[in-house]
Amino acid sequence: MKVRVKLFATLVQYFPGARSGIPFELDLPDGSTLAGLISYLALPEEEVKINFVNGRTQDPGTLLVDGDEVGIFPPIGGGLA
Repeated sequence: MKVRVKLFATLVQYFPGARSGIPFELDLPDGSTLAGLISYLALPEEEVKINFVNGRTQDPGTLLVDGDEVGIFPPIGGGLA
């Protein structure tokens, strides 16, 4: 199955060629989960904070299907101390 993935901010450093917010397509085995995708991309679990599938927040156990669009965000920092 094919899914489109968008990595944001610092997560692009873990997948060569990725650009923040620019989707790229991956071919994954049927039955893949969001956690499996994160593992496949070699993203450190502690660097992944929020996951979206088709614009909705999802947990890592979410089953992916052909045509899904996934957004993966790191923890957000900033603001006043």
